[in-house]
Amino acid sequence: MKEILQPGPAEALASLLDVDLPDLDREGLPLLWHWFYLLDRPAQADLGPDGHPVRGVIPAPPEPGRRRMWAGGRVRTLGPLRCGSPAERHTEVLSTKEKQGRTGRLTFVVTGHKIVQDGAVVVEEEQDIVYRDAAAGRAETATEQSEVPVAEDEWEIDVSPTLLFRFSALTYNAHRIHYDRDYARDVEGYPGLLTHGPLQALAMAEAARRRGSGGRLAFDYRLVSPLFDHQGMIVRADESGTTVRDRHGRRTATGTVRSLDR
Repeated sequence: MKEILQPGPAEALASLLDVDLPDLDREGLPLLWHWFYLLDRPAQADLGPDGHPVRGVIPAPPEPGRRRMWAGGRVRTLGPLRCGSPAERHTEVLSTKEKQGRTGRLTFVVTGHKIVQDGAVVVEEEQDIVYRDAAAGRAETATEQSEVPVAEDEWEIDVSPTLLFRFSALTYNAHRIHYDRDYARDVEGYPGLLTHGPLQALAMAEAARRRGSGGRLAFDYRLVSPLFDHQGMIVRADESGTTVRDRHGRRTATGTVRSLDR
């Protein structure tokens, strides 16, 4: 997949999250902002009942009816990815493993991406995707305790249905669990709209950017628990790593950002 990178998606993301927009021609895109470029745009006929593509993309579900979850990943930025120039994305499935989990069959897929610009690889990425069988009952959720106040070094993001819908639109993600509350509740058994895993990862990367991280970076992250819209999203970055929690203190994502220039 190849395209000339335009500033529009980056400008839209900066407005969505109210974050600083860098000099896209000189500095290039910040960590993880490549997710808004070189997107798969499957035909409507290739979408399954849940809104996720069933064919024509990598990876495709191993069989109909499986639920897809983003579990984590690893990203290395090896150079600036600049707007105004063409870039090309190469994608392949690196591994597939079958396991038996507490709720049934699990298929773990690791997908690799490389983005090339001006003849050099500027982004290397591995994404961990899990496919599970459709749940027979309602999804389990943690018992919510009293709220934990937001600290001075934390960043609270208002996870509204509007924010989730706009983030889905920016990433061309039609998965209904993020914007269709009736589907999320009645079909997949969730208590609310599911906050995107990539949105949590991006928030952690942005929290690290606020602390001054830049240049060539490595970012490893894990999504450890579902996060729903009514639970809020609070992000923190310090010298020990990055985290996302809900307003009750339950951790839902963790990550580490380190410089490749040191």
